[in-house]
Amino acid sequence: MSNLPPLPMTLQLRELAQLFNSMDPSPFHDRDLDADAEEFIVAWASELSARHELELTIQIATSPPPERAAMVADAVHHYFGHRAEMKQRELRQLMRRGRTSLLVGLAFLTGCLMASELVAVVGHSTFAKILKEGLTIAGWVAMWRPLQIYLYDWWPLLEARHVMERLSRMKVLLVHTVDQTPPHAP
Repeated sequence: MSNLPPLPMTLQLRELAQLFNSMDPSPFHDRDLDADAEEFIVAWASELSARHELELTIQIATSPPPERAAMVADAVHHYFGHRAEMKQRELRQLMRRGRTSLLVGLAFLTGCLMASELVAVVGHSTFAKILKEGLTIAGWVAMWRPLQIYLYDWWPLLEARHVMERLSRMKVLLVHTVDQTPPHAP
């Protein structure tokens, strides 16, 4: 937690149902957020400094049932907490795949380098030189995927997990606003 003031964001909705996925049959507390609402909130949080806490104000024109209104913050926290756990699992799976890829890549590289040395000892023709270089290159190419995982692929997952964790603890306020749209004439 920092001493910096929270960074506010306002989400304007006609009704509370717009915040949640209408196809999700889960109880209210466990419902997924609407994909567009989630994308908007995550994009907003991703652009802001991690030193600030976040604050989401949901302005709705139609007053929700009191029991639902009281559960909105918990539902949003639960959703993003679950997403943070999913990102952590994805990160663990990626690192496990990286370890397996590294072991396979090192074994293949070792085999290729040994075979290329054997080719160098046995033959001195142009074909032997090409085969030796080809085996060396193939061995190093096999290391491409583990190096990609350990150098680049894990960063986005870690960053996404941090954003989801921040969103899982942000302050969520529900504010009923008066609908400013004029009534339709019959």
